[in-house]
Amino acid sequence: MPDAFYLPTDDPERYVATPSTEGPWNADLQHAGPPCALLTRAVEQVPSSLDGPAQVTRLTVEILGGVPVAEVAVRATLVRPGRSVELVEAELHAAGRPVLRARAWRIRRTPVGLPAEAVDAPTPPPPRPATPSEFTEPRWQIGYLRAVDWRFVDGHFERPGPSSVWARQRIPLVAGEEPSPLQRVALIADSGNGLSRLLDMEQWWFINTELTLHLHRQPVDEWVHVRAGTILDEQGFGLAETVLSDAAGRLGRGAQSLMVGRRPG
Repeated sequence: MPDAFYLPTDDPERYVATPSTEGPWNADLQHAGPPCALLTRAVEQVPSSLDGPAQVTRLTVEILGGVPVAEVAVRATLVRPGRSVELVEAELHAAGRPVLRARAWRIRRTPVGLPAEAVDAPTPPPPRPATPSEFTEPRWQIGYLRAVDWRFVDGHFERPGPSSVWARQRIPLVAGEEPSPLQRVALIADSGNGLSRLLDMEQWWFINTELTLHLHRQPVDEWVHVRAGTILDEQGFGLAETVLSDAAGRLGRGAQSLMVGRRPG
């Protein structure tokens, strides 16, 4: 296994994707989790205009095309500064074209003295299994899926249906760096579609066109708990929804719009 999902280059905006970014659909294409996390990293590196620390409360990543397992370029810009709220945009390019585009709203973090009844008590996730889950099919033991420690509470990648799982990346996002808690969440959250698939991957494709995260608090742990479910429509689209938690309890929700179709042949 490579030492990281991405290797830095002499250009601070360019990175080389390692085989650990490979997704289950095509050996030449990245799973969307690592590039979503790389965009999140770029967003976090943009200096804030806010009066105090910033919290990303919504992150949307539009998937414009497949991301090759190759060199990529990423850059981010503050497009709407403010004292209390600001908007950051980021874009990831591969082979000379944009393949992912992100928009993140950041809100200042400061105590506002909410009454106790207005603050929800933390919702604890289920206990984390002590050992990693086992896989039997080769497709689940390569690339991105191998680079993450999966510990299923209910369901499994290898069985259709909803699932509940604890996950932690085994390697850094960028070589030589410790990923932030938010980067860890973004890297895992795009798996909601696969974690709750309802169809046989040999006969169907079900690809998300985007990932949207809403976070109501700052993530704090290296482990991310995902409770994922999918709803499909016979007209060829659907929605994968995830509840995201860490050791401190629920932290937000993710959603992915899906396009669905039968594989040729």
